[in-house]
Amino acid sequence: MNSRDVKWLDIPKILDERGNLSFIENGTSLDFDIKRVYWIYDVPGGEIRGGHAFRKQKELIVALSGSFDVVLHDGTTSRRYSFNRSYKGLYIPEMYWRHIENFSTNAVGLILASTFYSKEDYIYDFETFVNLAQTK
Repeated sequence: MNSRDVKWLDIPKILDERGNLSFIENGTSLDFDIKRVYWIYDVPGGEIRGGHAFRKQKELIVALSGSFDVVLHDGTTSRRYSFNRSYKGLYIPEMYWRHIENFSTNAVGLILASTFYSKEDYIYDFETFVNLAQTK
């Protein structure tokens, strides 16, 4: 996998009549070690999460429950990714502007990150992001 490519990843799925199971293993499922795990939930209708980019952090986003859309911008163009399956994850490399919207009731988004939290890694100004992305 080219580390600059946004890609859908198939998460292993074990089917069982008692309920299905999916898993992600550090060191085998991703091209980065998982340093942080966080999740987004109880998002009120119409709200948007995100609105930033990361200088270094790579992520895998999974919809554990419900549905939502992730909109990514690479500094030139944007693309929307719709989440509604818990066995699909979206790999997002560093330097992509993102926001998450259209949350369904009871949606839960899980994010696996390649870095520990660092305020300095965040880019909150879109114009600054575009300038940095276009010079990279």
